[in-house]
Amino acid sequence: MPANRVPTTRRCWWSSTGAPEASRHPARRRAVQWLFAAACRPTPLTALEVTLDWDYPHPYTLAVTPAAGDIDGLDHTNNAVYIRWCEQAGWAHSEQLGLSLDDYRRLDRAMAIRRGEYDYLLPTLLGEALTLATWLVAGDGKLAMERRFQLVRDSDGATVLRGRWDLVCIEISSGRARRMPAEFVDTYMPAVAKAS
Repeated sequence: MPANRVPTTRRCWWSSTGAPEASRHPARRRAVQWLFAAACRPTPLTALEVTLDWDYPHPYTLAVTPAAGDIDGLDHTNNAVYIRWCEQAGWAHSEQLGLSLDDYRRLDRAMAIRRGEYDYLLPTLLGEALTLATWLVAGDGKLAMERRFQLVRDSDGATVLRGRWDLVCIEISSGRARRMPAEFVDTYMPAVAKAS
């Protein structure tokens, strides 16, 4: 394993077809059904069944599965869907750290995407179980931050997408760049991932 890769584990609760696994034990069956139904909720990585190879340590993760409306004319997930998932993961991570959209409005500040880059490495298909990870990887504590994304197919651990956002702090009311408020610095800067 390359030195900059950090293995994290995740239990696969569903089969490769995307359907919940059958179980004779009622409690396990309910747990499997609940986890399958919550496919777009943050999922803690705790069990030792599939090892996912992350680009940075301690990812914030979101389990996602392409639905019928996400599939384009080439029978794979439309590229715009990945961007939507990245936005959902970015907001969910920010909220988990302690800053929501309501906080942004209250402070009249926001971290706006100045530049977004996406490398589409492999296609994904209807019903495939995927895990999207995100990290804050750089920040000057004044105006700019960088967020990274990595989307992994659960069945084989293959990375299917990598993304990067360059973020800049803006004043919402004017749309102009402004220094990060203390709440942003205190919340975001401790969460910046260090490359291993």
